[in-house]
Parts: sequence; C-alpha cells; structure tokens
Amino acid sequence: MRHWVFLVGLNLLAAGRVIDFDALPPGAMPPGWTVPRSDPGPTAQWEIRKDETAPTQPYVLAGNQFPLAILDGVMFRDGDLSVRIKPVAGQASGLVWRYADPRNYYLVRANAADQTVSVLRVQNGQPAAVLASVKYDISPNAWSILKISARGPRFQVYVDHRRVLEGHDGAFTAAGKVGLATIAESYFDDFRVNPR
Repeated sequence: MRHWVFLVGLNLLAAGRVIDFDALPPGAMPPGWTVPRSDPGPTAQWEIRKDETAPTQPYVLAGNQFPLAILDGVMFRDGDLSVRIKPVAGQASGLVWRYADPRNYYLVRANAADQTVSVLRVQNGQPAAVLASVKYDISPNAWSILKISARGPRFQVYVDHRRVLEGHDGAFTAAGKVGLATIAESYFDDFRVNPR
C-alpha cells in the first residue's frame, strides 16, 4: 500500500511522513483513521474521492458536515503539521493536534466564508475558545497549504509558506493524536506529519 511515504529516518514515530490518499479505493474512509462522535448531530462523512485539480493525483480525502478525522497510531506534541486544503463549499478546513478525545484538542482553521485563519482550543467539551485569529484571504474552491508549527506552548501558523499568525497556550502540554477538520465540505491532500 503506497499511501505511507516515509520522508526521513526509520523510526516511525520520529520520522516525517506524508499521506497522499492515492493508493486507496474511492468511496471509503481510509484505514487507520477514526471519525469521533461527540454530539447527537448528523453522522460525519469522510471518503476518498477523485479530484482532477488535486495537487497529487488522482485522489483526495473529502469531509463534510462538521466532523473531525483523526489519524490513529501517531502521537504528536511538538513539530510541524501541514496539509493541502480546498474548501469546496466555501467554508473552513483545518488541522487538529494534541488531540486527547473529542472534547479536548487544538484546531487551526482556515475559513473561506469569513476570510480568517484562527487557532482554537476545545476543552472539556466546551464551545471552542479562539486563541488567535487574523483576517486572511482564503480562496474557496482553490488549493492552499495550511501548516501549524508547535513547540511547547507556542504555535505559528502558515498559509502557502507565509507565516500569518502566532501565539501561545499552555492548556494541553502532552502529546496527542493529529487529524483534519472541516465545516461543510472540504478536500484534503498531502497530509504531512513531522514530529520533533
């Protein structure tokens, strides 16, 4: 199976990796991912789809509703996460890190509806607290690269390799899982995990 490509090193937890979703059958959730349920709302839907505009052809991971997709088997505290995002329905796409459970995690979100990039903390199941936010042009139906760089309580956010936001928060200090998030419908490609 070709969807794991190791970028550096032989230690699987220390090595950087990229997931491009291209060796997987369309129409199904990729193996090794979990879609958590934290409320009685509609069931989240994630599946592999073909997209002729995908940066890495031919497939992407598509999510809709307001779901998370969490990558199993990788624990991440400090390092870099990035993904190519395409907010298909003109809403928001994001990255999740230090995920403990559906009620506790960090999220960086690029929102094409209100043209913002924000870092949020979900803690004890309470509504997301905005830790930092900035106005930034996020094009709907177009591909961008969203990246979070986390070191202890500090974080930096990049869009298309340009730093747009930084801040700090000490609520979650332990390693946690990583994943993807969407509001409405988004496509994702080239998900990179590089722990440090």
